[in-house]
Amino acid sequence: MAHLSLFEFNSLVKKTLESSLEPHYWIVAEISEMRLNQKGHCYMEVVEKEGNFVSAKIRANIWAYTYRNLSGWFEAITHSPLQPGIKILFKASINFHEVYGMSLTIKDIDPNFTLGERTKKRKEIIDRLVKEGVYEMNQSLVLPLVPQHVAVISSETAAGYGDFLDQLNNNSRGFVFQTTLFQALMQGDQADESMVNALLNIHESIEQFDLVVIIRGGGAQVDLDCFDQYDLAAHIAQFPIPVITGIGHERDETIADLVAHTKMKTPTAVAEFLISGLERIDDRLNESIYRMERAALNLVQLESFRLQAVSNKLQLSAKSEFNLAKEKISRLKLSLRFSSLEMLKIDDLKLDKLKVPLQRVAKHRLVNMKGKLENLEKSLALVNPESILKRGYSITRVNGQLIGKQPIKKGDIMETITNSQQVSSEIREIK
Repeated sequence: MAHLSLFEFNSLVKKTLESSLEPHYWIVAEISEMRLNQKGHCYMEVVEKEGNFVSAKIRANIWAYTYRNLSGWFEAITHSPLQPGIKILFKASINFHEVYGMSLTIKDIDPNFTLGERTKKRKEIIDRLVKEGVYEMNQSLVLPLVPQHVAVISSETAAGYGDFLDQLNNNSRGFVFQTTLFQALMQGDQADESMVNALLNIHESIEQFDLVVIIRGGGAQVDLDCFDQYDLAAHIAQFPIPVITGIGHERDETIADLVAHTKMKTPTAVAEFLISGLERIDDRLNESIYRMERAALNLVQLESFRLQAVSNKLQLSAKSEFNLAKEKISRLKLSLRFSSLEMLKIDDLKLDKLKVPLQRVAKHRLVNMKGKLENLEKSLALVNPESILKRGYSITRVNGQLIGKQPIKKGDIMETITNSQQVSSEIREIK
């Protein structure tokens, strides 16, 4: 029975492949593993998947000179380096080595295919979020008027995190913000999972925070794929308080930016956004205080004018009443004097008729009448308002009326008229 050595068999396979296959093929596959050696050669493992199941796998390499050209060109077009996890369309020749087996030598890569795949993947994720009804959930939340308790997802050593704190804490108006850092990876294969865990940790004490800030700071554009992952986007979209992103990039928004409540370019811009919100509220409060002060001043002036008018009116009324009383007393005195004279004349006539028999009686009666008149004059003098006021008494009115003609309550204006003064006062207590 004829037989071949393994080397002979492998050589036969190699010759058969070389004679039967084309010099090169365009192949679609996903990079599953990738490494560079010291000389700059790139060694890969490319696979085809059905879901999470690997249906095909083969080794591939890109020699150093070719790799330098292809990697730079690919990154310039896609803004992403060649790395595990991306799907590429590449031109490769088939190699079969007697010792190392079959492999591919990659000679060209079409970056436009990867761009299309990336766009397709982004659209699939966005469509899924829209279909699930969560795409705009975080955007529909109301941003707090004074957001001062901030949960920050970032790396403690990131320059962007330091810039954010510096801008926030050194604001010109001295606003105080309380920030709590929830550390997470901000790039790499595990970054999206790390940020999701940070969101879950924040949710455990959600009542302590007004909003969440995700900041990354400057860096290569190629490190942003983690912000285009479904799990991270879904958690941001459904988070119960507003999420603000400041990832620090200038290219098109990531999916995380699209589903967040507010998207800013840089961590510093996020800090400025928070400060400007408080500045607007502060300006509105200052304007309200100014208006209240003006209104209060106008009200005080108006009431002062009204009190002065009431005071003037009370003074005029008191003087008028006093003059009327004075005139009434004068008329009464005259009337009394005339009445006395008439009575004396009558008595004189009677006395003339009675003459001597009645002289003594008349004289006695005249004395009595004179005494009565003197007493009456004294009484009239006693009831004269001027005399009463001079003895220390006063006339008191409430709201322009004598006491007893109306109920008295706190806040009423009481007018007191003395011999030399007229006083207006407010009733504070009634016993």
